[in-house]
Amino acid sequence: MKTITIPSSEIPVRAEVDVLVVGAGPAGLMAAQAAALVPDTKVMLIESRGILGGNMTIGLPLLGFLGRKGNVVIKGLPGQFVERLQAQGLATHHRACPLHVSLTMIDPEGTKRLAFQIIKECGIELLMYAFATDVIMDGDTVKGVVIDSKKGREAILAKRIVDCTGDGDIAFRAGAPMNYGNEKGIPQPPTLMFSMRGVDSRKLRDAVADHPELYDIDFIPNEFFRADDNCTMVGFRNQVKKAREEGYNLPVERTIFMTGMAPDEWWVNMSRVNGVDATDPEQYTYGEVKCAEQNEEIVRYLKAYIPGFENAYVDRVAPFMGIRETRRIEGEYVFTEQDIFDCAKFDDVVAVSAYPVDLHHPVGGDCTLQWCPDCYDIPYRCLIPKKIDGLIMAGRCVSMTHLALASARVMGPAMAMGEAAGKAAALSLKEGAQPRDVNVKELQEALREEGVYFRD
Repeated sequence: MKTITIPSSEIPVRAEVDVLVVGAGPAGLMAAQAAALVPDTKVMLIESRGILGGNMTIGLPLLGFLGRKGNVVIKGLPGQFVERLQAQGLATHHRACPLHVSLTMIDPEGTKRLAFQIIKECGIELLMYAFATDVIMDGDTVKGVVIDSKKGREAILAKRIVDCTGDGDIAFRAGAPMNYGNEKGIPQPPTLMFSMRGVDSRKLRDAVADHPELYDIDFIPNEFFRADDNCTMVGFRNQVKKAREEGYNLPVERTIFMTGMAPDEWWVNMSRVNGVDATDPEQYTYGEVKCAEQNEEIVRYLKAYIPGFENAYVDRVAPFMGIRETRRIEGEYVFTEQDIFDCAKFDDVVAVSAYPVDLHHPVGGDCTLQWCPDCYDIPYRCLIPKKIDGLIMAGRCVSMTHLALASARVMGPAMAMGEAAGKAAALSLKEGAQPRDVNVKELQEALREEGVYFRD
């Protein structure tokens, strides 16, 4: 590749803070709030987009709040966030689901507004439209980041940094050991969500419940869907097969759509582009364009083959693809799928999850789910990168295997990890210790005080 040399130059320091959170998605919002709730902690949150909430704004439900026994396993700040939405009629209850364990529908626009409100309440300094493009290092310790924006390059100095970029951008630039995708380096594929309104939901529900021989649903008895309640329908493989035989070009083996907040609103989760590296802007661009093209065919399919969609129309398209997987750190502990199936317990637990291993196959158009018998612990060590100090991770870039991440990547666990990471960042400063050496018992106690759930 051709290269050029750019002369070195001094760059201005925009801010100096105690805790800097990079990325304002589900994990980043919780991390910033958790850190700011520790007295006398100056917190800054930076985001490359002009909205807060990340994947909470693209039409997906919150997954993972309930355990297999129907109990709430994600509480604390994430639970309070949902309760505030529910009080405004902007979120549903947590509905137990035989397939996804639980579903909680949220209003994307209301989520954005609440996120801004919390940032203001907590006194967090917010900066949007800024990319973190480099790191400031002192040996193996991260001391800050370099941001790029329309104003140019600037530095933000921080005593602790929480990487909630989803792609592990800060850890990657700091030189932390990283993994990517499956054993062949192929990640789970992304999806561009969109919503349809004008769906005859009663017709859809009754058709599915009355005719299981026609409308095959993965795992869940068809009668489950008759009730007017939030749900995700996964299946209709017979319809996909028939449509393909009749000339439709569909990228997946099964149909996935889920209820929205309005009675006639359903969000569609069917586009996919295998092999897209979302850390490469050229590939990311290709994925966005390809998914948009696929969605046109998917709409045509839904209107022709799925009862209730005959007169439906596209209402909203997500502002960006939902990325399931890119980089993951190698941490002090690598969490595995066996830990999930064993319902593993850890002394340094900071979050609990019960979501299944939900793998959208890196190759082909199918997906599979595998469940643990109850729920499992996520240990603090997964959040700490090897070799690099001053840095904590949260969200889908933590230290897990490809299959384990297929469970913990969803928003419920991500929010719980974010709360733990933000709290640990602030407490490590109070203790005068590096994040890897934080007193985990004190961290757990602080999380308990915020209502975080731990198993006995």
